[in-house]
Amino acid sequence: MPAAAGGAAMTETADPLAPPPFEPLRTERLTLRPLRAEDAAELHRLVNDWEVAKTLARVPFPYPRALADEWIASTRVEMAEGRAWHLAIVGIEHGGTPEEREVLVGCVGLTCDAARKSAELGYWVGRRYWGHGVAPEAAGRLARWALANLGIERLVASALMENQRSQAVLRRIGFREVGEGAQDFLSRGGAMPVKLFRMDRGDLPAAAAPAPAAAELAAPEAPAGRRVLLVAACALVDPDNRVLLARRPEGKPLAGLWEFPGGKVHPGETPEAALIRELKEELGIDVAESCLAPFTFASHAYESFHLLMPLYLCRRWLGAVTAMEGQALAWVRPARLADYPMPPADKPLVALLRDFL
Repeated sequence: MPAAAGGAAMTETADPLAPPPFEPLRTERLTLRPLRAEDAAELHRLVNDWEVAKTLARVPFPYPRALADEWIASTRVEMAEGRAWHLAIVGIEHGGTPEEREVLVGCVGLTCDAARKSAELGYWVGRRYWGHGVAPEAAGRLARWALANLGIERLVASALMENQRSQAVLRRIGFREVGEGAQDFLSRGGAMPVKLFRMDRGDLPAAAAPAPAAAELAAPEAPAGRRVLLVAACALVDPDNRVLLARRPEGKPLAGLWEFPGGKVHPGETPEAALIRELKEELGIDVAESCLAPFTFASHAYESFHLLMPLYLCRRWLGAVTAMEGQALAWVRPARLADYPMPPADKPLVALLRDFL
């Protein structure tokens, strides 16, 4: 097979934790988009309501109209700097053009910590829209996006001890309670008791991932013990000796982590045949079995199954490496592979690959 240019048109990702350019997030009923200056009047009308403001730690009451303009302007700066994402939750009313029908119903946001290891999730919904499932739909969508795209390890959140509704929303979208504390509330003029919540990638509800993708990393437990799941992976090495990593997209278990391309070996398949199929489906390239060199393997126990993953090396293929499933790709120098957050099974392979290359 002739040698291919192996990603010559692609550049190495400068920062594996750098967020992608933000595009509006959509759900069945809602759109989460950056706030605009023209949202200020309606935002002020919705949040300048004691029943809403009393549940929010950083919102004063009464809420000055000028503060809405200032805050919206600040959200654009924070988003551009990759520090926070405060978004409008908008729905569509019947009648008129889409632009005329857009209605602001609340806000949802994320704020990263200084180390970019975690982000705090917050949200509020105007009182007239309570009881319609807006909060879990919007907050759940943003949580899944964050864990898949921001390179963070966890999400955190808090809710007033008395706010049973907000606590239920957090549990519904996958957060678990981790303790209690106190937090200053501007609207209340002092500290209030709160419950503290946390979400890791493993806490995402199974329903958030399509069944085929979930099966990839979640095999049912057999009566006699953990089932062994066979997954084949490939380290594609380009002419500059860089290795290709792919980021698990939103909707898959362990979304947001970087891994070697590959996938589950189907019944009756050899690992080589599985890799040839997966590399064609995921990256649009053709690989011959003779170009797949067995290198090493990973053996890792997950909670409900045991993963056995042979890793192959490949330096020759036909076609241009393309993200066929919309996943992020990065050509990485061997010395920088450890900078990329990976699933537990992939991590032990990095040192071996780095020393070999």
